[in-house]
Amino acid sequence: MTFKHPYLLGLIPPILVLALMAGSIARARLAAIKLPVDLPGQETLKTLLYRFLPLWARTLALILLALALARPQKIEKGDIPPAEGIDIMMCMDTSYSMVALDFDPYNRLDAAKNAAADFVRKRGNDRIGMVVFGGLAVLACPLTLDYQSLLEFIDSTRINMTNAEGTAIGDALITSVNHLKNSKAKSKVIILLTDGRSNVGIITDPVMAARTAQAYDIKIYAIGTATKGKAKFPTGNPFQPYATMDDDLDEPTLLELAARTGGEFYRAENYAELQQIYDRIDSLEKTKFEVKSHTNYTDVYLVFLAPAMALLLLLFILEKTFLRTIP
Repeated sequence: MTFKHPYLLGLIPPILVLALMAGSIARARLAAIKLPVDLPGQETLKTLLYRFLPLWARTLALILLALALARPQKIEKGDIPPAEGIDIMMCMDTSYSMVALDFDPYNRLDAAKNAAADFVRKRGNDRIGMVVFGGLAVLACPLTLDYQSLLEFIDSTRINMTNAEGTAIGDALITSVNHLKNSKAKSKVIILLTDGRSNVGIITDPVMAARTAQAYDIKIYAIGTATKGKAKFPTGNPFQPYATMDDDLDEPTLLELAARTGGEFYRAENYAELQQIYDRIDSLEKTKFEVKSHTNYTDVYLVFLAPAMALLLLLFILEKTFLRTIP
């Protein structure tokens, strides 16, 4: 709390000095009174109140009024977010191969979801959206600052949710580009996560999609999520619960997608590496801005004015009733 007119607090010492002087004068006058008979020495509650309450209640009320006149204010400070940030479209593979169990204790998709959710929680002023793809590419969440809703979309992502087999990387990139190309953000980014190679879709050549992204100044960060060699996956068959699949990650194409657009390619072979990759992207794509602060002042003089008025009203009532004197 602060006071807009602190100089008015200088009224408080004179009020206290005058109150002490008035109390001293009253006691001197009372001592000088000669009574024809001796009064009982024990004072009652009424006499004590009559002797102290009127003076010190008025003194306290005047001090509270002085505090109110000084205009007390509550201060709230905050930071103004930047007008322009980074627009990020996360592009996540949900094809059946993402069920592989080489990201212990998760399968590939669950590891990708957890790492993506951690990435979102670290952002502050950037719009983020999400495209999921298998044999088709679908916009799961448009660019938004509502991170809670985005986190719910990420959590609801499941294997083969597009109900189309295959891996349509080209379509996924074009879908992401379509939702970024008209953005006025100072930086536009696609984070492509896949464990395979493009084998279906309208855009059969992902490099063509990367050229389109390059034309709109959109960077692609490509993440390959697959261990080298064979990976175990559940079959759903109780007699043969697990089988193995070969590594089918198309590293050369993913490298070209990233290099062509000014992004980077990473390969994650376990969950810790995947987290480190998202941390790396998070550090590379930070919104840089000067922090501007704003301050709000709220008057709170009623905190002092209301008790002062209540005290004076109570004193007025007592003096007309319980403390009333007859001349």
